Amino acid sequence: MIKEKMWGILRDKVFNKVGIDRIMLVGKIFLIVFVILSAVGLWIEGGVYLLSPEEDELAGMPCYVSGETGIIEIRGEIVSYFLYSSESDTDEAGDVGDAVSSEEVVSCIDYMESNNDIKGVIVEVDSYGGSPYGSEEIMKAISGLDKPTVAVVRESALSGGYLVASAADKIFASEFSEIGGIGVTMSYLDYSQKNKADGIIYQQVSSGKFKDAGDPNKPLSDEEWELLMRDTELMHAMFTANVAVNRGLDVKKALEVADGSSMLGNMAKENGLIDEIGDINSAFSWLSEQQ
Repeated sequence: MIKEKMWGILRDKVFNKVGIDRIMLVGKIFLIVFVILSAVGLWIEGGVYLLSPEEDELAGMPCYVSGETGIIEIRGEIVSYFLYSSESDTDEAGDVGDAVSSEEVVSCIDYMESNNDIKGVIVEVDSYGGSPYGSEEIMKAISGLDKPTVAVVRESALSGGYLVASAADKIFASEFSEIGGIGVTMSYLDYSQKNKADGIIYQQVSSGKFKDAGDPNKPLSDEEWELLMRDTELMHAMFTANVAVNRGLDVKKALEVADGSSMLGNMAKENGLIDEIGDINSAFSWLSEQQ
């Protein structure tokens, strides 16, 4: 009887110890799993991702790679550069607003030119233009690509946006796309009369009689108007000549459509400003035919 009681006590102690050990082991496993999942959650929430070298190099740029095709996005206003980096000058959505810089686009193009795995480039355009210099810089970089290039116009390719698109070997656009806007403007609001009514006096302190030409707080003299108009017409002539060369148009024909107006897809095709009605799928198909 005593032996049986002792055996029972010993058995209970052994089983209790085993049970406790199992509970402790399971608890440790749960703790480890919890720590790992928490770390992964914070990692993802903080925006840390494992990127391929290619993706890492193009991160934050207006371009990406899809298979053997490089894709460049020309969206919004074209500027020559951003004053701040995209990390420090962002809105709540995490981007720099409705704009694209030629500095970054040219970097994308240089990358795509040097990457032998990229066989062709699609330029998606949805832009009303912007900086003449920035637009020309992108146009020249696209023209210099030693690979097939195709532009796809979404909502619009106007002014500098069209200058960029015109550099591609092929242009597709929607029937609803607005194309053209070939022209230059230096128009601005003149506040001088309002300032006068408000008792604000413009004190001109400048060397060179044209130094403050175009200042919205003073009236524009006839000489100043002629000066600004001279440069406007020169830029218009250069704009039109580039479009004529890029699109293989007679200069006279180019001048006919270079009145600053826009036209929808089918009319743009009739006037030689685009090649076909299509979309990005059309562009991929065209590129595959070039290989």
